[in-house]
Amino acid sequence: MTSQRVSTGPPGLDDILDGGLRKTHNALIRGPPGAGKTIFGLHFLSAGVDNGETSLYINLGEPGDYVKETVEHFDLNPDGIHFLDLSPSHEDFDEGENYSVFTSAEVEQPSFIEELRSSVEELQPDRVLLDPITEFRYLTTDERQFRKQILSFLDFLRDNGATVIFTSQASDSLSDDDLQFLTDTVINLETDIEGSTLFVSKFRGSSFQRGIHSYEITNDGVTVFPKLLPGTWSPQNTAETSDKLSSGIPELDQLLKGGLDPGTVTFVSGPTGTGKTTTALQFIKEAAGRGEKSVMYSFEESPGTIRKRSRSISLPIEAMLEQGTLSIEEIAPNEYTPNEFTSRLQTAVEDEGARIILIDGLQGFKQNLRGYTTDPEDVLLRIVRYLRAAGVSTIITNEVTNITGEFRVTEESVSNLADNVLFLRYVETESELGKVIGVLKMRTGDFERSLRQFEITEYGIRVGEPLEDMQGILTGTPRLQKTHRDARSGDVE
Repeated sequence: MTSQRVSTGPPGLDDILDGGLRKTHNALIRGPPGAGKTIFGLHFLSAGVDNGETSLYINLGEPGDYVKETVEHFDLNPDGIHFLDLSPSHEDFDEGENYSVFTSAEVEQPSFIEELRSSVEELQPDRVLLDPITEFRYLTTDERQFRKQILSFLDFLRDNGATVIFTSQASDSLSDDDLQFLTDTVINLETDIEGSTLFVSKFRGSSFQRGIHSYEITNDGVTVFPKLLPGTWSPQNTAETSDKLSSGIPELDQLLKGGLDPGTVTFVSGPTGTGKTTTALQFIKEAAGRGEKSVMYSFEESPGTIRKRSRSISLPIEAMLEQGTLSIEEIAPNEYTPNEFTSRLQTAVEDEGARIILIDGLQGFKQNLRGYTTDPEDVLLRIVRYLRAAGVSTIITNEVTNITGEFRVTEESVSNLADNVLFLRYVETESELGKVIGVLKMRTGDFERSLRQFEITEYGIRVGEPLEDMQGILTGTPRLQKTHRDARSGDVE
């Protein structure tokens, strides 16, 4: 029997927790100062108010006015949350409140516990935030009593039907290991100059999504970006098509034996200026003609530059943008973490119905994402596996540095991620620099092994007939085969 779930509030966190917290259970949110522990907890209370539940905030740390200002700033139901303010006030520093004989635990604990109990019994809250629970340490005389008090209070709240979140400031000087043992769920927050991350280290009685996830605090509150899980989404009621993705250029489609298979990953590789992005957009143009939506993530060029260049070669980008069959998102350096980017990609696929994803600029993809602490190949692998499982066609442009000379498909060992590899190459013939296009790999079908001349004109892409009787094309310096030269000079002896 599946336990009832309670939403945590911040978008994305419930996905990590397999639907939310377990009802009447408790969770510890721990992290350094400024990580956002209180804001996470306030989201939890606000979600309860939205659901018609009673939410109680027991404040043991920050000044009460400051907390209420925070609630109002993020518009987290300031009128619906009940506040029990037990934080220190200026009166606690009056001379008459100094204890010369008894410790604060001996003097304050009875009235403190009684006020907590009476407030809970009176309100019967569905949700409780205790912020921070570590203040209980100063109301107990030793660690054993502290643990006993915490367990008793959590049991009391559970018996009253409350789901509880409490916070703890994680630090080297004051360990909270005992709290982690006592609680049902542990959510760890971390923050540094690169951004903020979280991970779940414990979720008693339930599965959860492991790994490092990202979160961001903006004027709208907290948003969590779960780590992308490959192949977890199974689109339902989606009409699968066996039609190949055509380029609309007969000669290029001949190279591909009809086009790209849907749901595959294609690398378009070549040196700078060969036409990688233009070639990728040509496939998107044909898909737009069938009403399919595409999203282009540009890591190296602005949308304005893409529009201008497309107009100069008669590629109808403007019309596709106006019709909604194409959207272009510029990903600027340090704008998103990998998890934030993959979250946007998931939204495009699952909510907006994108059937083609173009990642324009593999080098920019690796360099622009903020806080890239994992292997770039691992992130790209999760993306392409997810898109394959979703039946989405993926095109990735990749720049190689060498203009001519040694033939390379990619600068990094990522070509194994591709189902198809389409490459562009500069060649020198009769002292002129030209281009060729070819197919190196197609996992799901046959392809033409020959190379063809490739040109971008004011009227678009032009692909020629197969190049015959030539060798050395991939080195950049093609020459006629010997048998062909002999045939041409056979009458001269």
